[in-house]
Amino acid sequence: MNRAKKLFRIFISTLYLSAFTFGGGYVIVTLLKQKFVDELHWIDDEEMLDMVAIAQSSPGPIAVNGAIVVGYKLAGVPGILAGVLGAVIPPFIILTAISFFYETFKDLFAVQALLKGMKSGVSAVIMSVVWDMGSGIVKSKDWVNIAVMIAAFVVNYFLKVNVIFIILAVAVIGILRTFLQEKRKGGEKA
Repeated sequence: MNRAKKLFRIFISTLYLSAFTFGGGYVIVTLLKQKFVDELHWIDDEEMLDMVAIAQSSPGPIAVNGAIVVGYKLAGVPGILAGVLGAVIPPFIILTAISFFYETFKDLFAVQALLKGMKSGVSAVIMSVVWDMGSGIVKSKDWVNIAVMIAAFVVNYFLKVNVIFIILAVAVIGILRTFLQEKRKGGEKA
C-alpha cells in the first residue's frame, strides 16, 4: 500500500472510530486494537499494549494520544497528523453542535434516557478493554508484569492511591527492569 493510501486509511479509521465512540478514551482503545491489530494487521498485540501504555501515561486525551502513537508507528509525522486530524474532527463538530442546543434539549426525557443507555454500553466496552489487556498480560506468563498489574489494581482500588503515583512507580519499575535486562544481555555477549 502506498504512503498516500496508508495516510488516508489512518485518517478515515481514526475519524470513523472517533465519530462513533462514546464514553471517553478507554473505549477507543479497544476499537483501535480491533482496527489496527485484528482487522488491518498493521500492529501486533504487544506493540498495541505498549502504545496504549504510552497513550495512557501521556498528558492529554487518550483518543488523541492513541492516534499519535499509532499514526507515528505506521507513517511517522504525516501519520501523526492524519491520525490526530481524524480523531479530533468528530468531537469538535459534535461538541460545537451540542453547545448551541444544550439548553434546549438537556431536560428532554429521550435525551436523558439515551445518555443513561450510553453509560451502560460504555461500561461494557471498558470492561472488555480491561479483559483484553489483562488477559494479554496473563497469557504472556511474565510474572513480574502480572504482579505489577495486580499490585496497581490493589493500591488504586483498595488503598485509593492516586493513579499518577502508580504510573510513576510502574515507569520506574519498567526502566529498572529494562536496564537490568540490557545489562544481562551485554554481560552474556562479553
